[in-house]
Amino acid sequence: MKNVNIGIIGVNGRGRLWRFWHNPAQGVTVSAGADKDLAELEKFKERCNKDAFTTLDYKEMIKRPDLDGIVVATPDFLHAQMVIDSLEAGKFVYCEKPLATTVEDADRMISCSNAHPGKLMVGFNMRYMPFVKLMKEIVDSGEIGEIKAVWVRHFVGMGSIYYYHDWHADKRNTGSLLLQKGSHDIDVIHFVTGHNTVKAAAFGGLDFFGGKNANTLECTQCDKKDSCIDSQVPVLDMDGKPARRFCAFRKEVDVPDNYTCLFELDNGIRVSYNECHFTPDYHRNYTFIGTKGRLENSEIDGTVKVWYRKNGRNDQPDRVIDLKIIEQKETEVGHGGADPLICAEFVRMIRGEITAPVPPEAGRNAVIAGLAAQYSLEHGGIVVPVNPS
Repeated sequence: MKNVNIGIIGVNGRGRLWRFWHNPAQGVTVSAGADKDLAELEKFKERCNKDAFTTLDYKEMIKRPDLDGIVVATPDFLHAQMVIDSLEAGKFVYCEKPLATTVEDADRMISCSNAHPGKLMVGFNMRYMPFVKLMKEIVDSGEIGEIKAVWVRHFVGMGSIYYYHDWHADKRNTGSLLLQKGSHDIDVIHFVTGHNTVKAAAFGGLDFFGGKNANTLECTQCDKKDSCIDSQVPVLDMDGKPARRFCAFRKEVDVPDNYTCLFELDNGIRVSYNECHFTPDYHRNYTFIGTKGRLENSEIDGTVKVWYRKNGRNDQPDRVIDLKIIEQKETEVGHGGADPLICAEFVRMIRGEITAPVPPEAGRNAVIAGLAAQYSLEHGGIVVPVNPS
């Protein structure tokens, strides 16, 4: 079994996936980290590997001959060049989603990936969530016939905590939350149906967050911190500090918090997608409707339900699958057990046991669909053609 050495660019945030990789007893060592924050590098060494090589310059790290794999876990707009540089250094690369924030960057990454085949995978960890894997199996089995319609509702409860108090709220950094958040859902739609987006249209806007507060206003300094339900004061990171700092109602916030999108896939499947960041609850709800029946998940109930077409009306599900039984067999950490599973796949890919399990083309297809929807939203809801990989 090949020993694997991994380096991480961006050791905070999603870079903390190191905890699923660093396992010297199993032949996997996270032996290097790069970050622009020296304090984060020190914490990385303390918590992950005291002997790890650390640097403020990722280019210095990727030159190391002892590294087999590189994880790119930086803010979205930085992904493209870091991935390209790492591929050109001969490394296997795991890129956090979204692949990129522009079509141009996505195409540059695909071009580089084509020159280094089998070296790049995208961190679409939702493919490894139990309910997504089950829905994929049911669709592929033909149990509900040929898919004709897909409905997705993403209730991003307490969305301000995740996106509106830091760099995510500036569209220059994310391109759109249809990439940062919605790319997961777009990829699940593509993954489960086996088809990609060719048309997109959308409506939406900044309906709740943003405002007139100063860009420098921090929750800890605000005179409304004890009454504002979107205050970050009670939300602490692993060091006991506010997880994100700045007011969600500041001037620079410009990413929509409410989306209604329509997609058409390459075989004519019609998709409706809704994403809201100020709803009180958190729930991803997927419905796949085929010629023989309907399939729907409930994260809240922990179930997947199936209805079959019969004579007359059929209000009650014919099958109810309890996901809790399935999840007991998974590792109950990180996105319902998905994080350790996808991390293990990257190691298998480096060892040559499998090809890239989530190829870069999947990342590009989600990026261009999301950006097309964002463009439509900004131009009166026009239909925008998409050219999938």
